Amino acid sequence: MSTAATAPRPPSGPRAARKRQAIVTAARTLFLREGFGVGMDAIAAEAGVSKVTVYNHFGSKEALFTAVIAGALDHPAGGPGGGEDSAAPLARLAEAADGDGDGELRTAFMDAARAWVHAVRDDREVAALRTLVSAELHRFPELGEAWRHDSPTGHHPVVAGALRTLTERGRLDIPDLEVATLQLYALLVHPHMVFGQYGAVMDDDLTERLLVSGVDMFLAQYAAGA
Repeated sequence: MSTAATAPRPPSGPRAARKRQAIVTAARTLFLREGFGVGMDAIAAEAGVSKVTVYNHFGSKEALFTAVIAGALDHPAGGPGGGEDSAAPLARLAEAADGDGDGELRTAFMDAARAWVHAVRDDREVAALRTLVSAELHRFPELGEAWRHDSPTGHHPVVAGALRTLTERGRLDIPDLEVATLQLYALLVHPHMVFGQYGAVMDDDLTERLLVSGVDMFLAQYAAGA
């Protein structure tokens, strides 16, 4: 069993959340600059916390690295720095649960999808993190264990959380949240990630066509009463 699997429940509350975000932001900066080999002491110093605090929140460097990558994949959901003032359409997607019509739900999905996909496609830092994962897996195979330990909903917490809320409020009917989370990624994000790994970029017209059809396919499958 991996260290991440046995880590205790991390601290909670607003103050702990601010520290956790500071740690993730610091780790993201240093992982990009120095790779996975950077020390936890350096990450703690960059975040302005103690090394004990870092371990209390994440349990291991593998778990912290996984949190950084998950944050990058959910990047437009909360921005690189996180927090309420950087909350973007993905984080607010669940607010569509309070709307009245299917058209409003589709509009919310389209707004979220455009912000999400354009960030994945155009943000060089997010692309660099994806490249870093591929490079570091060869040097640090324990990263693969940490990644495999979590479910798809754990890798994409903001997306999964929005879909869960919409289901609980009766706007979507999703019997398998893990599958639906992966399907949404496959429809909207994965084509750009695959093309980007080979240096190719889809033009705006094709991107928009993929977004429209992807959202419509997802809602045709999971909209309540579909």
